[in-house]
Amino acid sequence: MEIAVGSRLRHAWNAFRNNSSQSYYRDVGIGYSYRPDRPRLTRGNERSIVTSVYNRIALDVAQIKIQHVRLDENDRFLEVMNSCLNNCLSLEANLDQTGRSFIQDIVMSMFDEGCVAVVPVDTDDDPEDGIPGSFDINTMRTGKILEWYPRHVRVRVYNDQTGQKEDILLPKSAVAIIENPLYAVINEPNSTMQRLIRKLNLLDVVDEQSSSGKLDLIVQLPYVIKTEARRLQAENRRKDIERQLSGSKYGIAYTDGTEHITQLNRSVGNNLMAQIEYLTSMLYSQLGITQSILDGTADEKTMLNYYNRTIEPIVSAIVDEMKRKFLTKTARSQRQSIMFFRDPFKLVPVTELAEISDKLTRNEIATSNEMRQIIGWKPSTDPKADELRNKNLNQSDNGGSTTPGVETGGSDQDQIVNELLDSLEAEIEDIIGNYLSEDGDEEETDDG
Repeated sequence: MEIAVGSRLRHAWNAFRNNSSQSYYRDVGIGYSYRPDRPRLTRGNERSIVTSVYNRIALDVAQIKIQHVRLDENDRFLEVMNSCLNNCLSLEANLDQTGRSFIQDIVMSMFDEGCVAVVPVDTDDDPEDGIPGSFDINTMRTGKILEWYPRHVRVRVYNDQTGQKEDILLPKSAVAIIENPLYAVINEPNSTMQRLIRKLNLLDVVDEQSSSGKLDLIVQLPYVIKTEARRLQAENRRKDIERQLSGSKYGIAYTDGTEHITQLNRSVGNNLMAQIEYLTSMLYSQLGITQSILDGTADEKTMLNYYNRTIEPIVSAIVDEMKRKFLTKTARSQRQSIMFFRDPFKLVPVTELAEISDKLTRNEIATSNEMRQIIGWKPSTDPKADELRNKNLNQSDNGGSTTPGVETGGSDQDQIVNELLDSLEAEIEDIIGNYLSEDGDEEETDDG
């Protein structure tokens, strides 16, 4: 006990008392008041409500698991590979991002710029010297493509060593270049999304003008302003009204009985809102989403259509490009691949989960522990819980006996039938043998 307490005291550490980095004279790099590697939207997207649509789609894409796997001879999923690439996709992409936040970063940057680069930052070999994909990727980041060349791209990537974004030239064979599959709808200069963004920006300008605090008054004076003297007199009158309004506590001014005032700051009728509503509905239909998807009230069929028409093309574009650039031909010939998996039970209500579990286990599609894992329960320690068999049917033991009153499987029934046939055949042979022996005895008696 004393040894354990002494060891605990020797290895005790406190974040406030024993932290040497608290010194103000220690150089730890460039400091920021915000996260410098966070994706920053451009082209007016950061000032528009379409950002919520981008974020919703990016979150749904990040929910899908992307893993480095091995396939069988029929190109079916066999096992998850314990590789550095799988670690980047599922656990830790870099020092600042998890695998899930990294996928979300890819989708957000892809929607904003139209095309995004996934750059392997830390590798075990130089990507430019070896065969494309012949290096292990330890960390990766998203980068903005600045310039395109025949076999290279210039990419702006955040460097976690210096704390700044730097421009580097990389070969296309070592960088996963992912283009937005919805580019024609979102990123084209005259696409539905860009038109909607322009209309929303115009609406913001109109709202700022109407709420700027200006009165927009026209004062009709009782004389004609044609000479310079009258113009100066009118200017003085205008300044006098401004001075009365600005100097008054409640913004009250007086005018002459012969003067008429017309106010212009009423909302002028325009069709901006009608155009915005039309473009929004058109955009939703082209993206395959609805308002119910954004507010979380969509049913299962709507969500299935959304995943098939919107989410699946985006995930496939990411997976196919990574498979092409980060896996060599040798690795693909060894049946290595990158696949994505979506949990189909996330949209299933609890009332239907019990019936689905019964059907899957009864038809020997899933084991009991696999269904318990879907529900969120701990796996059972019973060895039968990991067996892929129908629990409603009692399996026969080694001796071939079954429990009374319970149906047996087809193989047990065949065994019982075969045993009955064998016993009947043996009895028939005994009867025939006895009959033949009796006939022989009678013939011998007659001869004697």
